[in-house]
Amino acid sequence: MGPNLLANYGEAVSMILFCIGFANLLLQKNLIKKIIGLNIMDSGTYLFLAEKGYIEGRVAPIVVDGVQDVSAYINPIPSGLVLTGIVVSVSVTALMLSLTVRLYRRYHTLNLDEISMRLKKEGL
Repeated sequence: MGPNLLANYGEAVSMILFCIGFANLLLQKNLIKKIIGLNIMDSGTYLFLAEKGYIEGRVAPIVVDGVQDVSAYINPIPSGLVLTGIVVSVSVTALMLSLTVRLYRRYHTLNLDEISMRLKKEGL
């Protein structure tokens, strides 16, 4: 391991999380496991954005004690993107889970291959 990996361990962990989630999304046939994989990918993305927005020695951009110098604060854009992404992620996860429940009630399975086979048999 080189010095760059140790200095950027947060980014490395976020990439590992993203790859785990992506592999889970590609390789799993169970819809619930695919949703979990997508959430792991989201977490890796949010960690990466948070790591990129953090600058050591700086604080959140809330003006306290009259300090208005820009160099005293971190960039608020990545933090806002992470918060917005989390809200959207929760909404998308809720929608995916509700659709998964509907699919299970109709086909009595969560296996994506089995559902697509039944769809072909129905002629849809």
